[in-house]
Amino acid sequence: MPKTPEEPDAGLVPENDEAQVAVPAKSRRVRKETHRPSVFWPMAGIVVPLIGSIAKFKVHGRENLPLTGAYVIAPNHYSEIDPLVVGSMIWRRGRAPHFLTKESLFKVPVVGWFLTKSGQVPVSRSHGGRGAPIAQAQHIVDNGSVVVVYPEGTLTRDPDLWPMRGKTGAARLALDYGIPVIPVAHWGTQQIMGRYSKKISLFPRKTITFSIGTPVDLSEYLGKPRTATVVSGATETIMQAITHELEKLRGEKAPEKLWDPADHAQSETGRFEG
Repeated sequence: MPKTPEEPDAGLVPENDEAQVAVPAKSRRVRKETHRPSVFWPMAGIVVPLIGSIAKFKVHGRENLPLTGAYVIAPNHYSEIDPLVVGSMIWRRGRAPHFLTKESLFKVPVVGWFLTKSGQVPVSRSHGGRGAPIAQAQHIVDNGSVVVVYPEGTLTRDPDLWPMRGKTGAARLALDYGIPVIPVAHWGTQQIMGRYSKKISLFPRKTITFSIGTPVDLSEYLGKPRTATVVSGATETIMQAITHELEKLRGEKAPEKLWDPADHAQSETGRFEG
């Protein structure tokens, strides 16, 4: 079984102040999802050590990821290997990550079987219904699991890798099911694999730093009709929270306005050069 954060792991470098915080007895008795036999084990047994061999993690705010209960993790997205990096971090925390995944991957032999058996959620970009991914994710929420949703929907178009305008999936999940959205930013993955690069840099071992925020305050939008204004406002709030966490990691201020592909004649999906 792959190691979790509480087990010795050279790939995880916790903050000093977090390492000194006493863990309540009740928390220590929680049985982590990663300890339960599942199809996740062979997947994590490959991915977690692989990522650990090329990157070490430094995680700020790890206590903001609860060990039980359903919630949405909303990360920034700028490298093709982001899901492996974020998934490894979540697994080390003791949770089994579920992703909204491109439907085409479910048709790949072996890969599709693992995706289905591990409870990943297929998302079709060719079908117009915005609510489809949300309906497909309902069983994950009902089971008290963790759902990873990339609000940007694709790799950011921002030339400086800041988060761009978000899509509404994370906000709809939170508002429809009343579950928290936890903003997550990470920085350093681009040193391993740049945006749209086909090359992976294995040596020297890189450091990827995470900043995990407290749940996004969406109280302003709860209980209101799901109008475009409400959902867009909640999405903007989520994107600003992610951006704020990334600002802390990078030690600089993000642009006041999130990058909008429409303002730059860029497509919403697919690769682009920039």
